[in-house]
Amino acid sequence: MTATTSTPPTRAPARPSAPRPSGRLRAWATRAPLLPALIFMIAVTQLPFVATLVISFFDWNALYPDARSFTGLANYHEVLTDADLRKSVWTTILLTATVVLASLVIGLGLALLLDRRFRGRGVVRTLLIAPFLLVPVAAALLWKHVLYNPEYGLFNGILHWVGGDGATQPDWISNTPLIAIELSLIWQWTPFMMLILLAGLQSRDTELIEAARMDGANNWQVFRHLTLPHLRRYLELGALLGSIYIVQNFDAVFTITSGGLGTANLPYTVYQSFYQAHENGLASAAGVLVVIGSIIIATFALRVVSSLFREEVSRA
Repeated sequence: MTATTSTPPTRAPARPSAPRPSGRLRAWATRAPLLPALIFMIAVTQLPFVATLVISFFDWNALYPDARSFTGLANYHEVLTDADLRKSVWTTILLTATVVLASLVIGLGLALLLDRRFRGRGVVRTLLIAPFLLVPVAAALLWKHVLYNPEYGLFNGILHWVGGDGATQPDWISNTPLIAIELSLIWQWTPFMMLILLAGLQSRDTELIEAARMDGANNWQVFRHLTLPHLRRYLELGALLGSIYIVQNFDAVFTITSGGLGTANLPYTVYQSFYQAHENGLASAAGVLVVIGSIIIATFALRVVSSLFREEVSRA
C-alpha cells in the first residue's frame, strides 16, 4: 500500500482591513453636531462680554463719541469708590440676603407641609408654584397696583375693613420702599426654594426615619437630627441659585420704585449709567463686576450640584 498525502487547501489572501478611525477623529465626529450650538452661544454671550470688557477700559460717553480715550482701570476705581455706586452695592447685598433667607425659611415650611399627604395636595402645590411662573414685570406690577396702591390697594382695603373709616391709609412704597421690593421678590421666589427643598425631602431614607421613630424620637428630633442635615446641600443650592438671580434683579426695582428712595441696586445703577448718563465705559465696568460676582456664586453652586449628583450615584 502506498500512503497518499493530502495537501492542505490553500487560503485566499486576506483582504487588508479598512483603517479604523483614530480616537481623536471619533471624538470630533461625536462633537460635530454640537458645533453650531456652541458657535451660536459664543456669538451671543461671549463676544458681547468681550466687547463690554474692552469698553470698560475706556472713558466713553455716547454723547461725545470722538472724545473717548483709554483710561485703564479708572472706571473700576470709580465704581468701587463712588459713594452712590457703593450704596447700590450695599443695597444689592441687603436685598439679596433678605430675599434669599426669607424665601428659604418660608419655602422650607411649605415643603414640609407638602411632604405630608392630605386631600387636595396637588391643587395646593400648583397654586403655590404659580407666583414663580409669572413674568417678573407682571409680578412687580401686581404688587405695585393691586396690593400697595394707597387708594385702591388690597392692603389699605384690609386696613379700612378692620379699622373703619378712621383707619390710616399708608403709602407703602413711599414709607417702606426697600421692604416693598423685598416682599414682592420673596413672594415670587419662595416657590423656587420650596421645589428644591421638597425634592430633598422626598429623597430622604424613609427606613432611617421609621427606625428613629421606633426608638422614641419625636417630630422635632427627627427634623433636627435627620431632616435638616439631609437638607443642608439643598439649602445651599437654593441659596446659591437664588443669589445668582436676585443679584441681577432689575424688574422689581425698576417697576416698583424706579430706583428711587434708596432702592437702586447695582443692575439699576448700570442701567442709569448707560441709558441716562450715557457713560458707556463706567456702565461696562459696573456690569463686568456684576458678572464676576455672579460667576463666583455660580462656581459654588455648581460644586454643590456636583456633590449632590455624586451622593445620588453613590446611593444607587
